Formats: sequence, structure tokens, C-alpha cells
Amino acid sequence: MNTIKQYLLLAIAAVFLSACSPANEQQTMLHKAATIEASDECHLCGMLISNFGGPKGELFRNGVTDEQSNTVHKFCSTRDMFSFYLDPENNRNVTSMFVHDMSKAPWGQPNDEYFIDAKTAWYVVGSNKTGAMGKTLASFSKQSDAQAFAEDFNGEVITFSQVDLAALM
Repeated sequence: MNTIKQYLLLAIAAVFLSACSPANEQQTMLHKAATIEASDECHLCGMLISNFGGPKGELFRNGVTDEQSNTVHKFCSTRDMFSFYLDPENNRNVTSMFVHDMSKAPWGQPNDEYFIDAKTAWYVVGSNKTGAMGKTLASFSKQSDAQAFAEDFNGEVITFSQVDLAALM
């Protein structure tokens, strides 16, 4: 009888703990990259996103309401997305981030079918390719693709955790 009570208490505790956690993993898993529409403006600078080539970015943040948590923030370049994300007031609230895999689409027209998780992507900084705001970070799902891009267009291959303000300059 004691074992049954213990299991029951554990089950009840698990339900309460999962229900009380804000922006839990289930919510994060529900977020998927959204198509960039012709009228979408960059969340950081307000420019029309589709008017420019190069990789774009999107992210979701924790919100007070479910609607706020499901609002996608779109950016005209990976540089603008990281400029927003690297602000300490913003990055602690980000639940998921997406960037284009530039190995699968031409630079001039990134394909929204090829958004990848920004936190597992490889980036090339310092290349001679530009995005909406000038220099940008070329994003790739595979390190080998990022390295090939860096060999063709100059630059250095880095990971998500290595992206800092200096990489955006």
C-alpha cells in the first residue's frame, strides 16, 4: 500500500511541476519557422525583409500570454537577429531561433523551406557576401558547407556559441 501512495504522490508532483514551468520544452518544440511574406518587416530595423538577399532569421520569445509566446519575430538578416538576441534583456527570453541554410538556396533568394535551428548552425563571419544591413553571418547546417563557403568568399567558420558583438562588426 505504501508503494501505491508513493507512486501517486510522484505522479501528482510531476503534473504540478510540468504545469508550472514557463516556456517549457513542449512549447519550444511547437515553434516552427514561418514563411517570410512580402509585407514582413524586420523586427529590429523595420526594413522590408524580402527586398534583400542573404540569410534571414526568426525567433520566438517567452511571453506573458500564449499569443505573445507564439509570435514570431522576423529579421532581414542574421546580423539583425543576433544584434537583437545578444542584448541581455532579449536573449534570456528567447525560446527558439531559426536561420536559412544557405547551402540549399541561392544567396539572392533564400528559401523558407530550408530554415534550420540557429543554435546548431555553423556561421561564416567576415565573408565578402552582404545581406540587408551590409556584413552578415552566412548560416549553414553542416560545417563542411560553411567551410566551403568560407574558402570561396573568405571569412571564418564559427558556431552559435561563438557569435558575439565582435562577430557582427
